[in-house]
Amino acid sequence: MPSPQTAASGPEPHSPREPVAPQIPAQGTRRASSEDASSAHREGLRPGLGTFRRAFSKASQRASGCAPQEDPGLLRRSSRFLFRSLWHALDEGPAADPIQATTGPRVAHGREAPSRATDGVSAQSSTGVGPAEPEGEDKSVADLITERKLLAAFEQLRHLETRLVAEKASRTFEQDPTGFARRAMDVCLHYDGLAAEIGAIVLETLGPDGVDAAVLAELARVVRAEEEAHPEPPADGDFLRTPRHWRQHWEDAVRRSAQARVQQVSAGEAPGAAEGASGLAQLLAELGRLVRRDLQKVQLEVHPAYAAAGYPAWEAYLRAFHGAVAQRLQELAHDARGCEQLYVLLDWASNVYSSPDFLGSQDLALPSEPLPPLLAPDVWARLESDYTSFLETKIASCFGGILQVEQSRWVAAEAPDMLQGHYHTPLSIDVRMLVAEHVKAAGAISAELEATTLRICARALGLFLPRFEKAFLESGAVSEPNLCANINACEEFRTHLLARFPGSLEELEKPLVAATCAFQKRLLQGLQGDVQPLFKVLCTKAWLTQDVLQPLLDKVVAFAGHLEHVVPPRAQETLQEVHRYVVREYLAQALSPPERFRGVERVSGSQKMGLDAQAIGNTFQGLGSEATWLSRAIPCVADILGETYKDDIRRHLETLIGSYPDIRRDHVLAILALRRLGRRRNQHLLTHAQDLLRAAAKAGGPGAAGGHVLFEEIEVPTSMDVLITCL
Repeated sequence: MPSPQTAASGPEPHSPREPVAPQIPAQGTRRASSEDASSAHREGLRPGLGTFRRAFSKASQRASGCAPQEDPGLLRRSSRFLFRSLWHALDEGPAADPIQATTGPRVAHGREAPSRATDGVSAQSSTGVGPAEPEGEDKSVADLITERKLLAAFEQLRHLETRLVAEKASRTFEQDPTGFARRAMDVCLHYDGLAAEIGAIVLETLGPDGVDAAVLAELARVVRAEEEAHPEPPADGDFLRTPRHWRQHWEDAVRRSAQARVQQVSAGEAPGAAEGASGLAQLLAELGRLVRRDLQKVQLEVHPAYAAAGYPAWEAYLRAFHGAVAQRLQELAHDARGCEQLYVLLDWASNVYSSPDFLGSQDLALPSEPLPPLLAPDVWARLESDYTSFLETKIASCFGGILQVEQSRWVAAEAPDMLQGHYHTPLSIDVRMLVAEHVKAAGAISAELEATTLRICARALGLFLPRFEKAFLESGAVSEPNLCANINACEEFRTHLLARFPGSLEELEKPLVAATCAFQKRLLQGLQGDVQPLFKVLCTKAWLTQDVLQPLLDKVVAFAGHLEHVVPPRAQETLQEVHRYVVREYLAQALSPPERFRGVERVSGSQKMGLDAQAIGNTFQGLGSEATWLSRAIPCVADILGETYKDDIRRHLETLIGSYPDIRRDHVLAILALRRLGRRRNQHLLTHAQDLLRAAAKAGGPGAAGGHVLFEEIEVPTSMDVLITCL
């Protein structure tokens, strides 16, 4: 029976059932020194490590096609444990052994591969008789791994590991620690090869060819078998019985597989090189299709295969793909440029990926713990900040484009359209769509981004309105229809935007009112320019016998025809302003007449003023003016002018001051000058009028009459008659 050292150092046959040929140590030593040049050839003849290396090479080739290389930590950990155990064995062995010294160089110089411990030969060579071989050892462990008979390979490795541990405990290798190290290395390398094959299977699972369900089920069983075989590290630190952590290794392989699948989408193309937002959107759409397709495959094929072996797979794949997508999205976010690309990223993350129907199925189990955010909070905040910065510039540019479109319409002298009976300009729709689209898009991402977008739009529109107002009023397109259309546009901004976004656009109220007033003022100025000369013929002797007021009222009626196409609030407001203007200018002409009437002419003038007041009132009533407070002004002055019973003038004066508290002392003097009552009566009436005016001021001034202003805007020049009245 050969010695353990001699048998352990000789070449080993392929099968554990083949006879073992004894060797002489000296010959083995000489062989080690003479076969350096042909070590590679002999390595191929050694069925143990050579077969394993071929299997490991095949596994590496399978893995390299779709993912990064296998984690080298497996081999590093096995080697670390091995050398630690080896030194421990050497410390326990004899200090000097001539046979050990003879066989030692074979390992030290690396000319002999580790023995085929996995074939169950070395133990027989060392002890002469080994334990009964487990069934299925007709093939080597490496061949079983290559054929992906994982459970059978693990059972053989587990059997050999148990036998090797037992032999070590029985101090069989006390005289041959290098033999133990060689056989232990074989076991560890085959364990690592089995782990590498597990990783290769995972990497191939989602590939185009996929992996058979039976292989996946066997993978799950072998992982569980390893956990049961090595539940916890041994107390003596024996590396052979150390847990291999294949479950963690499997999860790492799943993560690498997901990363490889996600990274292959448009691999090598920089996001900035994509054709703007459309290229990025296409890339994300492709990414979404791949993730959806892979996870559906996991749900329908992969997870059931693992579940049959009692091994959960869905959550691991779900988390792996979530992490891979998050990493990919973070890379894209780093290089995203422009408002559109940033929005595409934010929209895809918040609306597409986070959609409940992203996977096209509602029956998928949710993870036990919530998935982390797709993008880290700081990354998300940076994206939103960059997006809003670009958005602010873009919206300002859009408003500039809208102004250019309007200016081109002015140059072309295009008349405004009619929409539901009102003058209409595209300005209203353009601005409302611009604001609504951006706010809606931002609201689809987050409420905070929606509020920020609203503020940006409000600020941009607030700056746009004065620019638009100035450009229009300085253009050659100023006309009643265009002015009315712009008034309608401002009112539509108020009713649609402010009503749709209550509490968000209050800052627009002031510029909207200013623009509306500017357009109304210009509209009234056009009418005033037409009718102002017609007031000059009032209160003249020709006026007493002719109807000189009707041409003025005809122009007012024509002007009011445009107001019928203005939205009701602004149309009524403008019509009342026209009504006030006509009454005010009539009174201004009456209080400063070019000619003074006496006797019968004064009475005739009073009657004529009454008729004119009635004509004005009827005209504006027919047009729909609601300024009924103006109806008493001209008749009161006419009554004072034509009153034959002088004591009743006091009553007419009280009515006038009570109806129009904004009347001043100058106006009362001008009215009394028309009547020529005498110095004492004039002084008495003037004093009484001043008492009434002071009382009205204490009661609230113009507010007592609803805030209406009429006489305050009438300038009365000081004439000789007025001076005489004051004396």
